[in-house]
Amino acid sequence: MKRKQALLGFVFVAPWVIGFLIFGLYPIIKSIYFSLCQYDVLRIPQFIGIKNYTDLLFEDKYFWKSVWNTLFYTAVRTPMCILGSLLLAVLVNKAVKGMKIFRTTFFMPSIITGVVLSSLWLWILNPQYGLINSMLAFFGLHGPLWLQSTTWSKPAIILMSLWSIGGGRMLVFLAAIQGIPKTLYEVAELDGGGWWTKFRYITVPMISPVIFLWSVIEVIFSFQVFTEAYIMTQGGPLNSTLFYNLYLYMKAFDDFSMGYASALAWLLLVLTLVVTLIQFKISKKYVHYQN
Repeated sequence: MKRKQALLGFVFVAPWVIGFLIFGLYPIIKSIYFSLCQYDVLRIPQFIGIKNYTDLLFEDKYFWKSVWNTLFYTAVRTPMCILGSLLLAVLVNKAVKGMKIFRTTFFMPSIITGVVLSSLWLWILNPQYGLINSMLAFFGLHGPLWLQSTTWSKPAIILMSLWSIGGGRMLVFLAAIQGIPKTLYEVAELDGGGWWTKFRYITVPMISPVIFLWSVIEVIFSFQVFTEAYIMTQGGPLNSTLFYNLYLYMKAFDDFSMGYASALAWLLLVLTLVVTLIQFKISKKYVHYQN
């Protein structure tokens, strides 16, 4: 009977295991090999050792430009998104009449993502007749060129990413806040603590594990930024929005340098791993668990 049950279990698991081996593990192993080869898809891969990696690290100026653009985007976007979602969660946690309508209103923009969102923001950020510059002109201010400016192109894409601060991240923060014992806030009020005191010394420490989790997720997500730059700027102007994933895509599908692109992918994995480990190291100082 046990063997029959075990066999039945393997039968049900087999489709996922086979799918992972064919479409997951095998491509991963092949990409490691391709990263050590000169490979353009049309010809047989030629083994060249670590030349792709040395060329990336010591000769490719666009590689370091893409790394800098991605790190800048991540360093600015992540705290802004986390803080924005947290403040919205605190706001919609108030027991006010019609609050469900406000929660739905804040959540709705996050439904629009990807190409549709990028196309929408192309119009919003248009320097001549876009919504933002039109509003600035109404107050007598001259708006920047946004995506056409090397100074404002990355901030423009970061601004666009704040569109989704009322999405799933806000809902998770809201659930965590509602799990905080109300007695802690009552004690703080008896001691004369205001909203800032309660937010800083009660709300943030009590949900710090959730904040840390989303910080890790958002950093990984930011390292993979691609659609916005691909649709809106193609890496311009002057490579100011040449993010890592976009550069990897160009090398793989524009230049057909699959070996070079595979090396880029594995270096991205290493970079993500290093930053994540740093986050875990720092988290010991500010993340507070119940035990």
